[in-house]
Amino acid sequence: MKLKMRRCRSCKEYTLKDRCPHCGGELEVIYPPKYSPEDKYGKYRRILKKQAIEKNQIT
Repeated sequence: MKLKMRRCRSCKEYTLKDRCPHCGGELEVIYPPKYSPEDKYGKYRRILKKQAIEKNQIT
């Protein structure tokens, strides 16, 4: 089993466990996905990133 560092979404603590040991919250993987020149979903990620930037500029 390959362990990856994770961060709690609510309390921002880092751990290797499946649940946050401090608050029991959900965790997210902190590493970016591997780069691939044949990225099937890159187009959609760029669209979402552009929408997020535009939304932050409006508010």
